[in-house]
Amino acid sequence: MSEYSKFLCDNILSFWLDNAIDNKNGGIYTQLDRKGNIYGTEKSVWFQGRSLWSFMKTYNLIEKKQEYLEAAEKIYSFLPLCTDKDDRMFFTVTEDGREIQKRRYYYSETFAAIGCAELYKATGRQDVIVSAEKYFDTAYGVYTGAIKSTPKCNPDNAAYKALAPTMIMLSTAQVLRSTGVNYDKYNGVCKKCVDEIIHGGYFKEDLGGILENVGINGEFVDTPTGRIANPGHGLEAAWFVMCEGIISGNQEAIQFGIRLTDAQMKLGWDKTNGGIISFTDISGYPPLALEWDMKLWWPQCEALIANKVAYELTGDSKYSENANMLMEYIEKYFVDKECGEWYGYLHYDNTVANTLKGNIFKGPFHIPRLYLILASYEKYGSVKEYLK
Repeated sequence: MSEYSKFLCDNILSFWLDNAIDNKNGGIYTQLDRKGNIYGTEKSVWFQGRSLWSFMKTYNLIEKKQEYLEAAEKIYSFLPLCTDKDDRMFFTVTEDGREIQKRRYYYSETFAAIGCAELYKATGRQDVIVSAEKYFDTAYGVYTGAIKSTPKCNPDNAAYKALAPTMIMLSTAQVLRSTGVNYDKYNGVCKKCVDEIIHGGYFKEDLGGILENVGINGEFVDTPTGRIANPGHGLEAAWFVMCEGIISGNQEAIQFGIRLTDAQMKLGWDKTNGGIISFTDISGYPPLALEWDMKLWWPQCEALIANKVAYELTGDSKYSENANMLMEYIEKYFVDKECGEWYGYLHYDNTVANTLKGNIFKGPFHIPRLYLILASYEKYGSVKEYLK
């Protein structure tokens, strides 16, 4: 087993297997303190799907351990409790699956879809692929507007479109496509999403980065909401698009992703303290988010992946140097060498802001995904095996 595979299995996933699986009710807890003690029993519905994906992607790519399959079955069996009568999923539920909060976003459904897709690839069970397609169709219906949802802002007074929904829909369709079921359907969605990311007006190279929100026609909106840039999101979008270029042979997507990686590294890397910051204002005004200069776990993951993929595609040593720089930074500041897993939140100077290992938004997903991709590079020299 490769170094990264071993770290993923023996450090990251073992932390969650040992501490977070709910053997009574099904599902997984994510509110874990530094040592893995459960400090809250509300369950994140995002992480039911995300955890299912992480365990089963590891099962499919790295090692077919029975404990991954057993954990996955407990999580899969919990998903119906997280699903409302209208097929929309909740955002948070009680430990036994009763609704706490339901949001307009459809990300719970996208994560359930990818989790079910990987479980199907492992088992071939028809009920599982039916679930995957059901969750995808619900999410895509909200994305396209076929299923109505309350808009975040009144479109009559603040008409924005956001980057994040298209990014997540692209990555979700990529996973569903990899099952081989209804390939043309998901391939078509991937093409539409890539076209929107590239040509939708989000990437303002003259301003130095990709924006979270633009006008309906892709125009720059000179407000705090319109100026906000999230370097981690941009780097995540970059490798999503580059991987689509690898799969489809779309050279425009590859070149776009490379340029975007360059811009976001320049925009997000803290030259004084290291690490990728959380937010910035593209025009240099004070950022809207008060945590703008904090270093969170997931942007570091996305930055490292983007640079690894860019290096594979270009052979340019600056990307391998960036990847090495990021890994050194992660291992120095984020990896908890005493208790395992990673810290999630650092101050701007890399001191630990909060020792928790999980909450509603942090659990086994971004970090396992990083190590799965690193393991693919370590064993195969390419991201292609991960993409299957």
